[in-house]
Amino acid sequence: MASNAEVSLRPASRSDWDLICGWLVRDDTQEWWGPVSATETEVNMALRTEHGLCRIIEAGGAPVGYAHAVDATIWGDDLPQDLAPGTWDLDLFIASEDHRGKGVGQAALSLLKDEVFATTLAVAVCVFPSIRNERAVRAYEKAGFQWQRIWNDPYMGPSWFMIAKRPQR
Repeated sequence: MASNAEVSLRPASRSDWDLICGWLVRDDTQEWWGPVSATETEVNMALRTEHGLCRIIEAGGAPVGYAHAVDATIWGDDLPQDLAPGTWDLDLFIASEDHRGKGVGQAALSLLKDEVFATTLAVAVCVFPSIRNERAVRAYEKAGFQWQRIWNDPYMGPSWFMIAKRPQR
């Protein structure tokens, strides 16, 4: 399993666009994260907003995936009505097949979640994994996310609406 010391997040920028797009067109990435037309739009919006944290996931100094956290209000009305104001949406994928199933995604998720709570006033973070993606659901559970209910994502279909609240001090 990867330790947080081996996994790091570096700011993603427009100069990473070709790398990210190369990952998004892959069938395995689309299975995990959704159709390329939707995910390219999502990444583009995240990169352009001042209310977002866009990160390249690195393992041993090499880029292996992408992650972002954005104030969920950026997505407009396409979110559950019961999403609390001040909730940030997290998304990530590990593109490198050699780094999957080794704790890299778990470490990156933990780092991103911690960064959101350390640098924003977010009350919670949320994720919307497809109900067909049990690996993602289990990873989010391990990271402290709790199931709220099933929500019909316009691109991925039935998805779990999962929340992790800001830790109490």
